[in-house]
Amino acid sequence: MLDTVLLSRAQFGFTIGFHILFPTLNIGLATFLAVMEGLWLKTRNPVYLTICKFWTKIFALTFGMGVVSGVVLSYELGTNFGPFILAIGGILGALFAYEVLSAFFLEAGFLGVMLFGWDKVGPKLHYAATLLVAIGTIISAFWIMSANSWMQTPAGYHMEGSRYVVDSWMTAIFNPSFIPRFLHMLMASMVTSCFVIAGVAAWYLLKNRHLDVAKKCFSFALAAALILTPLQAFLGDAVGLVVHKYQPLKTAAMEAVWDTSKGVPLVLFGIPDAKSEKNLYAIEIPYGASVFNTHSLEGELIGLKSVPADQRPVVANVFFSFRVMVGLGLVFVAVAVYAQWLRMRKKLFAQRWFLQVCVLLAPFGFISTIAGWLTAEFGRQPWIVYGLMRTSEGAAVVPAQQVFISLALFIFVYAIVFSFYLVYLFKLIRKGPADTKISPDMSEPEQPPFTYMTSTSSVENK
Repeated sequence: MLDTVLLSRAQFGFTIGFHILFPTLNIGLATFLAVMEGLWLKTRNPVYLTICKFWTKIFALTFGMGVVSGVVLSYELGTNFGPFILAIGGILGALFAYEVLSAFFLEAGFLGVMLFGWDKVGPKLHYAATLLVAIGTIISAFWIMSANSWMQTPAGYHMEGSRYVVDSWMTAIFNPSFIPRFLHMLMASMVTSCFVIAGVAAWYLLKNRHLDVAKKCFSFALAAALILTPLQAFLGDAVGLVVHKYQPLKTAAMEAVWDTSKGVPLVLFGIPDAKSEKNLYAIEIPYGASVFNTHSLEGELIGLKSVPADQRPVVANVFFSFRVMVGLGLVFVAVAVYAQWLRMRKKLFAQRWFLQVCVLLAPFGFISTIAGWLTAEFGRQPWIVYGLMRTSEGAAVVPAQQVFISLALFIFVYAIVFSFYLVYLFKLIRKGPADTKISPDMSEPEQPPFTYMTSTSSVENK
């Protein structure tokens, strides 16, 4: 039998999961473009300008996809989760409005200058536009993560009848989990972008094309990853501490802890069995879960058995998605460290197998980000607002068949749209960056910003 609540969750989960892919890349790409354009202004090295113009095209394509895929989300909340919006709309509606007014308008307003203003405005004004677009992407993430974090750790409100009303906007916005989760998401975007840039650059190096651009991009991306991946691990630890404090059952699901106890081992691998309430084929590290979640060998973790089964998240979903996120994070750290070792030996561009690994890793930042998001959202269940409103209470009474049909249509349409996105993305990558000539006073480029050149000769040869 079709279940309206489950189908509504699946529909919203699919559409927002699809949408997340594009802001994740664009937050990191906008920062990368701001750095590259700053280096161009500082050094007047035409390679940096070529990098900016190439990656700006990919940024614009991805930005458009983010806008298109995000439009439906607000409508879905109204149609599929009406009672939730009726109760929480006074809080979340304002946060979403702030995101549109302070972030999206900022991004959209200066995106035109960033895309088309290379030969129409001065270099400094163009750089200001690029910076404002980058800042806009970060502000957008700020408000979205604040809204989502409020649902994880609600604060600064009181009840008026069945509605939640804000007591303190500062407390609601800066709720207990917001700061670490916001920074963790920013780092996820940066790391994802690093490995996308490194993957594209590695492909050019393997093909012996656009070597000047490829070497600078590859070197910069992996150097940035060497800094960002350990920082991401540190922020992930901070998020884990907050989760343990405010959402102990989510921690229990992440670690597959069934009985409340101290000195809990870390389950490296196992199969959580909800029926028997134990882990099958478990491989454990003594005291590991307590150390990671409480920073103490004898730290206590709340067990899943401490609440009835209908108040627990689906343990297997949280357990495995968490391990996918952490496992890929460790892979990224290892790749960044190995790249630094190659750099010190002056062999960063010389090992074909390592370049091939970097090409393969290009999409895995998205997988890690989605796995982390699934951990957060699956772990919150059965609550749509943690501890206050169950998901079943927030879902609208809509015929299950209608939700099923709309979900099927979303999957069909999004598959087509995403296919076109990939076609144009790979077309841009295959054509590659166009060499850019600089006028004698090095103030403006001589050629239009979106002109492709088929020549693969280097800037030095020119």
